[in-house]
Amino acid sequence: MHEAAARSATSRRVDVIGPGGHGKTVLLDALAATFAAAGLTVHREIAGVTELGTDDALLLDDAHLLPPDELERLAVLAAAPGGHLVVAHRPWPRPPGTAALGSALAATRPPVVLEALDRTGVAARAALLLGGDAPPPHLVDHVLEQTAGLPGLVDRLLGALLEQSGLDRVRGVLPGEPPAGLLVQLGYLVHGLGDGVGGLLLARALGAPLESEVLVPLLGLSPDDGAAQLDELLEAARAAGMLTGDGRAVPLVSAAVLARTPRASRVELRRTLAEIELDRGGNVLAAARGLLGTGASGSRVAAVFTAAGEEALRTGSPAAGELFEAAVRAGSPALGLAASRAEAAVLTGDLDLALTQADQVLSDPDQVSPADAVRAGTVAAAVLAHRGMLGRSAELYRWMGTALEPAMGATAVLAVPALIGTGALDEAAKLLQAPPAGGGAPKRPPTLLAGAEELMAQGVYDSVAGSPTAALSQLTRAASLLEASQRAALLPDTPAALAALVAVHCGELDVAQSVLERALRVGLGGRGSVTRHRLLLGWIALFRGATGAARSALAVASPPGAVLEPRDEFLAAALDVALARRAGDLAVLMTAWGRAREAIVRHPVDLFVLQQLGELWVAATRLRESSWVRPHLDEATDLLSRLGDPALWAAPLHWSGLQAAILSENRDAAKRHAAALEAAADGSRYAAAMAAAAQHWVRLLEAEVDAAGVEAAARGLHAVGMAWEGGKLAGQAAIRTHDRKAMTALLACARALQSTGPATRAVAVEADADSDPRGVPAAAVEAEPVPDQAADGVDGPLSEREREVAGLVLEGLTYRQIGERLFISAKTVEHHVARMRQRLGSGSRGELFAHLRQIVGPGTEA
Repeated sequence: MHEAAARSATSRRVDVIGPGGHGKTVLLDALAATFAAAGLTVHREIAGVTELGTDDALLLDDAHLLPPDELERLAVLAAAPGGHLVVAHRPWPRPPGTAALGSALAATRPPVVLEALDRTGVAARAALLLGGDAPPPHLVDHVLEQTAGLPGLVDRLLGALLEQSGLDRVRGVLPGEPPAGLLVQLGYLVHGLGDGVGGLLLARALGAPLESEVLVPLLGLSPDDGAAQLDELLEAARAAGMLTGDGRAVPLVSAAVLARTPRASRVELRRTLAEIELDRGGNVLAAARGLLGTGASGSRVAAVFTAAGEEALRTGSPAAGELFEAAVRAGSPALGLAASRAEAAVLTGDLDLALTQADQVLSDPDQVSPADAVRAGTVAAAVLAHRGMLGRSAELYRWMGTALEPAMGATAVLAVPALIGTGALDEAAKLLQAPPAGGGAPKRPPTLLAGAEELMAQGVYDSVAGSPTAALSQLTRAASLLEASQRAALLPDTPAALAALVAVHCGELDVAQSVLERALRVGLGGRGSVTRHRLLLGWIALFRGATGAARSALAVASPPGAVLEPRDEFLAAALDVALARRAGDLAVLMTAWGRAREAIVRHPVDLFVLQQLGELWVAATRLRESSWVRPHLDEATDLLSRLGDPALWAAPLHWSGLQAAILSENRDAAKRHAAALEAAADGSRYAAAMAAAAQHWVRLLEAEVDAAGVEAAARGLHAVGMAWEGGKLAGQAAIRTHDRKAMTALLACARALQSTGPATRAVAVEADADSDPRGVPAAAVEAEPVPDQAADGVDGPLSEREREVAGLVLEGLTYRQIGERLFISAKTVEHHVARMRQRLGSGSRGELFAHLRQIVGPGTEA
């Protein structure tokens, strides 16, 4: 424009190229006005122009429509000196003479190419329509998304929105759908481009790929020169501003084309597209999705839906189940797709449907292929394991290994975790060592899934009969291999969950937390595994002493009214009980125990729940309901015996047995469990820490306190993630020793160890001069960090310790329970209450409670 305004003697030659609607005409009009203002003679037609003088300017639009002879004359004018020549045209068509003209114009400067607008350009166009105001970001984003920045479409959409909604509404609320009137207008424009271009735009709107192998037969082009015809159609659509430069469909144009096309025609084209993709082995999934809900049927359509469902399974798409159902409605035999539907149901977490479909196949395996029978059996085995029936899962794997051996092939390693989890160690070892059927290379290719299954099987085996460190490494690597595969849902358990369990049993809480958090981020195992992973994270938080985080994890994984699968419910109930026990709240513990009793009934014993079973054992002992867990404990003892009493899995159960023995003051049982822990001490540093602490617990039963040894053992527990247990050991030793210096040191140790939780503070413990260690029963203190009752720091009639005791009195706790909570004797609690009553002038128990409520707030009962 500035060059046009300057009346230079230098001639100007400009070639302007751009699709329809990109502003060529607007640019020429502006140039014409500028040239005219500069005093030049402006020509807009080539007719009558034989040469260009110094004061002449020829501005010619739509040069692509000129006949060849006029293009040749333009080329001559472009090559001649003098005057100004600006030629605008679309990139297609290119009639004879176009190349010569382009070369002549490009001799002095490169062509000006008009392209699509970016976000800034769209915002500028919107600002013009809004009277100069900056458009809201959501309006700019909407217009850019709908038009792909094609200028003509940008202006049309902005204008239509303004006309439909008014200025204020366009500035504020964005309409969801393009205006119907605009779609009709665009539909007529597309119709004017011809049936070929319209068919191409419709095919792209329906998701057809930009490939001649698909579009040539879909559009009915000639098999001989169809590729050349397709290129012409693509060029025409781009030149008309109806496709982007790289051939992508424009949402606004697609909406207009679809609105103009009758439904029957759309369905038929979708069907043809899907069948083409099926025949060439292409992306059937995208095409089949368009057929959902259209009522299309027949064997070919059923084959399309089936292939699309399998493709969805491979990518982990939740649409797989819907596609298989559509295949059945289209005419596929229901039994033939039952195994596939079962697998799809697992991925969406519908275990009832998965088990129903798998059972249909397993009830009549001769009516399906061996591969489908194995597939259904694998699904059923995974679901049974998820529901806590690991024994039934193992039986199903055994049956498949016998009845379907050739088809089972290398996938037999899937049985190893279930077999070991139920005590069949020898069978598992044979599967791991067995060569492929017929010898030679394994039947399955070394895929990520196959590698993960083998690593998981070997990891579980090594956790029992090998190195715990190797087991943890293998299980963690198995989880990594499966990160990109939703197929993990077809395993008896996810490798992430098993890795976390082994890590917790090794005292490696950081590893356990890391592998679970990663599993949640990538969706390892599908929807059905999310709850298990979250509950295990809560279990780890419990061990860390972060009871707030543990409660949050439990609340998210098991909200009120939720019905969990038995395996998840068993873990959730154990976590609920553990939190209540550590809080020292008997009422809450009894409520949690009611939930646990039902979970115990529904879940048989297997190797992977022994730690949670141990937690329920301690709680049952405290509540004098050991009969509820005794049959399970007998089964657990037998299971461990069949596995050779592996230290990794046996030690935590013996630790729970020790705690239960201490609660029931059963010295013989405590010594047996301590001896078992001593024997397992070499298994891991976790077992070694428990073994060292066990010896001191036994001595405490005899009122023997080795202060230095207890502190070392307590810190050893803390180092392997047993902060609460370490603090409890130190606290109990403190109230049993007669050495005041040792008592102070042990109480300080207990305070330090139990302050590890990020959302809690340490129990306020002190060496009370009135403590009587012999007056405290040998039962373990169930201590949980409590809130600071005197956080305001205001002086009052009660000391900080008395306010703390008062708060617990108002909660309805007995003197013994308060003493256990605060690491002091019941007698000391009684003295505190007596001093408060005297200081407050309370004449009766009722008056004392009234005074305490005024000072520390309401309690739970008077």
